[in-house]
Amino acid sequence: MSHKNHKKVVLFASGSGSNVQKICQYFQNHATIKVVQLYCNNPKALVLEKVKAFEIDSTLFTKKELLDSDVMLEKLINVDPDLIVLAGFLLKVPKKITKNFSNKIINIHPALLPKFGGKGMYGINIHNAVIREKEKKTGISIHYVNEKYDEGANIFQKEILIKKTDTSETLSKRVLKLEHEYFSKIIEKTLNIGK
Repeated sequence: MSHKNHKKVVLFASGSGSNVQKICQYFQNHATIKVVQLYCNNPKALVLEKVKAFEIDSTLFTKKELLDSDVMLEKLINVDPDLIVLAGFLLKVPKKITKNFSNKIINIHPALLPKFGGKGMYGINIHNAVIREKEKKTGISIHYVNEKYDEGANIFQKEILIKKTDTSETLSKRVLKLEHEYFSKIIEKTLNIGK
């Protein structure tokens, strides 16, 4: 195995990549874990610029390559990652990939699953829903990915109390802070358990 027996992490992202940036920074000089590849389905995504600083290969792919062919599955089998991390990735991962990489795909969700998960529940939509439902608390969930949206087993949750003054925007900033604080640590922990 390359990288002197490093455990290999592959990232999937669709957007600005603030989590990707934090993860790349965290593992930049890590003794046992290396981010080896970014896959992105959005040619305009800012994340593509952000990974350049870390000299990580990035590969663009289409929805069709992910869902209707084995292109992405074969790429992943070739890389043979120890963990696939969805960091702001908006497409659903198809069953052929979740089956092949069972318990090797994790995602971060900016709410306390099983609440506010599922189709259409991403980004500001989640925080709007949390405020609308007058929830007392929210937070992040880091969970395994199976073929159903946001239904894989939770690995880690961290909650914060919602203030009376919170809006969707202030909430999204506070929740993002949690994502940045915990995601890399949980990736590290997950790779060190049972592998």
